[in-house]
Amino acid sequence: MKRIAVLTSGGDAPGMNAAIRSVVRTGIYHGLEVAGIYQGYRGLIAGDIEMLKITSVGDIIHRGGTMLRTARCEEFKTDAGFERGLNMLKMYNIEGLVVIGGDGSFQGARRLSDAGFPTIGIPGTIDNDLAYTDFTLGFDTALNTVVNAIGHIRDTSSSHGTVNVIEVMGRDCGDIALYAGLAGGAEAVIIPELDYDIDALCRTIIHGKKRGKLHSIILLAEGVGKPYELAEEIHRKTSSDVKVSVIGYLQRGGTPTPSDRILGSRMGAHAVDLLRTGSEGRAVGIKGNEMIDIPLEEAIMMKKDYDKGIYELARILAI
Repeated sequence: MKRIAVLTSGGDAPGMNAAIRSVVRTGIYHGLEVAGIYQGYRGLIAGDIEMLKITSVGDIIHRGGTMLRTARCEEFKTDAGFERGLNMLKMYNIEGLVVIGGDGSFQGARRLSDAGFPTIGIPGTIDNDLAYTDFTLGFDTALNTVVNAIGHIRDTSSSHGTVNVIEVMGRDCGDIALYAGLAGGAEAVIIPELDYDIDALCRTIIHGKKRGKLHSIILLAEGVGKPYELAEEIHRKTSSDVKVSVIGYLQRGGTPTPSDRILGSRMGAHAVDLLRTGSEGRAVGIKGNEMIDIPLEEAIMMKKDYDKGIYELARILAI
């Protein structure tokens, strides 16, 4: 193998630049040429590709987002779009590809692998929703962003004696809400994996008031419901002054934490090592601080479950 390429696809995640940098520099270190594909699969279809040098990825490890930019591409899901992308790889003499992204990006990577093109996936998504790996790239940074936001909101919440419903990202996986709820001392964590009891939630708020608590923090994953409707229901049942904060895309941006920079660097290097030693169709991950890789199809099929121990601990500590 003489030439490989790297792309980022789907939602951006802090640490993607660290992974890109690692792919490029590890590849060059081992004598490979490395191409960058801009705007994900959309850029692949369009031929938005250029060769990268060591200097191309200088001073990016500390930056959020992705220097290769990203996009969602419905066309690549079609037979015609897929064939155009595959032919573009061949036209540029690319012999292996590293795809950094989430579940949808892995679907495209698996299809390329099934067609005989060597492809490796790196899990870049803040949702932490891929079951085969302990953590996905970007999750730690997003978690830190949310916990910092909780701290700011708590200051004003304590001053005014309000209940605050904080909506965080997590359509199908509630890990951001769950981990941030425990780290931020929330009174309740509401995640899509579990039904919640609004009356029990309100009893917790009322109990807190009776023991002199000045405020309450409710962490709500976006996949559960609408935060303003929840706030209205809490107000109706408890007569509390309820405020809503939707953190939104702040969670995707910002300087990646050292943990995400290290994770991206390790995953990028491992992906290159897999390609140059003849492995393909693999998803890179981390288990117990060790780099792992499993078949892409298996990584996609594994069902993610929430951490019951962390959820129970957050519930116990919120009494």
